[in-house]
Amino acid sequence: MKLIVKDVSKFSSQSDALNFFGIKIKIIALWIAFFGVLDAKSQTQEKKWTLRECVEYALENNISIKQSALDMESASIDQVDALGRFLPSVNASASNSWNSGLRPDPQTGINKNQTVRSSSYGVNLGLTLFDGLRNFRQLERAKLNSLLSKYSLGKSKDDIALFVANSYLKVLLNKESLKVIVKQHEITLEQLKRTRDLVEAGVLPQGDLLEIEATSADELTRIVQGENLVQIALISLAQTLLIKDYESFDIAEQEYIVPDAEIMEKPIDQVIAQARESRYEVQIAEQNRLIAEKELSIARGAYYPTLNASFGVSTFETGADRIIGVNSSNETILGKPVPFFDQLSDNYGLNYGFSLTIPIFNGFSTRNAVKRSKINIKRTEFQLEKTQLDLDSNVYQAYLDAKGAAEAYEAAQVSVKARERAYEYAKDRYDVGLTNAFDFSQSKFKLEEAQSQVVQNKFDYIFKLKVLELYFGIKIADIKL
Repeated sequence: MKLIVKDVSKFSSQSDALNFFGIKIKIIALWIAFFGVLDAKSQTQEKKWTLRECVEYALENNISIKQSALDMESASIDQVDALGRFLPSVNASASNSWNSGLRPDPQTGINKNQTVRSSSYGVNLGLTLFDGLRNFRQLERAKLNSLLSKYSLGKSKDDIALFVANSYLKVLLNKESLKVIVKQHEITLEQLKRTRDLVEAGVLPQGDLLEIEATSADELTRIVQGENLVQIALISLAQTLLIKDYESFDIAEQEYIVPDAEIMEKPIDQVIAQARESRYEVQIAEQNRLIAEKELSIARGAYYPTLNASFGVSTFETGADRIIGVNSSNETILGKPVPFFDQLSDNYGLNYGFSLTIPIFNGFSTRNAVKRSKINIKRTEFQLEKTQLDLDSNVYQAYLDAKGAAEAYEAAQVSVKARERAYEYAKDRYDVGLTNAFDFSQSKFKLEEAQSQVVQNKFDYIFKLKVLELYFGIKIADIKL
């Protein structure tokens, strides 16, 4: 904004000058207020992302999920291809050519120098009647592949949703930890003011004031570090969501209460059994085994004969002159060509038949394909067994982690209550001069450390509990925080 200030001497009186500048100041103030309101309004309109919104946004925009969705579309196309192999193939053909020189006349069959135009047309139909049931097996394999891509997409969604939830909880953890430090710093500032008054009154030594000031400076440093950790966690979450506006990205601050741990009351065997039925990794391994079995059936189909049927319709026409008779000198009398459509009708013909191909020897390719398919079946069976064992181990580990996190959270709460009592006791002793500032600062620091540990254990327990619920088959969209 450019301000133009006029020469004061041009005004007739001092009051005119004051009125002029007063009007200008009011206008500037109105502009500042107007833009200030717009800025405040834009700040209030900044979106605060909830966990569910973050998960839904990630599921819609994540590249890995989009790729899995494309794989699912491709599998659907493969299924249509497999179904199309049962349908006959129909092809039409048409050709038109000119032949010059000594050529047989299309009408008389006599060779002579001429230029003859001719065309031919046809429609052919082919159908596979039997191919060792390979078409049926390929259709079944295509259906299994389509289901496999569906499971892969579901697994990708669960993995991304869990990763987003973990990143979201890290932001909450850092924010809650920062609040603990800020709250403790406010207490320190109050204690600093009280200590300064006592030092000035000669009740406490100067060293106590210096100790409290050092504590305050240390807390300010940790506040800056905490703010940086919050910003780093927000940037990491925004990158996960593919959001480029890092500066304005923020999450909704709300109180997250530790949910009921009903799943912890279930026997671990029940959780493992449910995980085997519902987890995508087991279903994917099972589908791969079934697909390998279909591959074996397809490979064995090459041992059987292949029976094909064919049917065709063809006709032709030519632009050569037609024979209409012979004169007295025994010379051929030629006339105009037969009309186009009359030729097509007169030259009309059909062809149909069957063809049988019997495999006798193909360089061991069929036998080797069958052997490779059998090896692949064993490989997928081993992979299925390994997936189930890994899942059992992961579920059991998740169960122990959740149980340990619950115990750690309860212990941290007990520790905070003890540290609060110790802090109040140290504060009372410090206020009456029975302890020095260093011991008091240590008591306050231990309380802050215990409070931070409670926050950390709380969100660690929430996350590990949700992981266990996912193993039990509860979808990420149905998990409540």
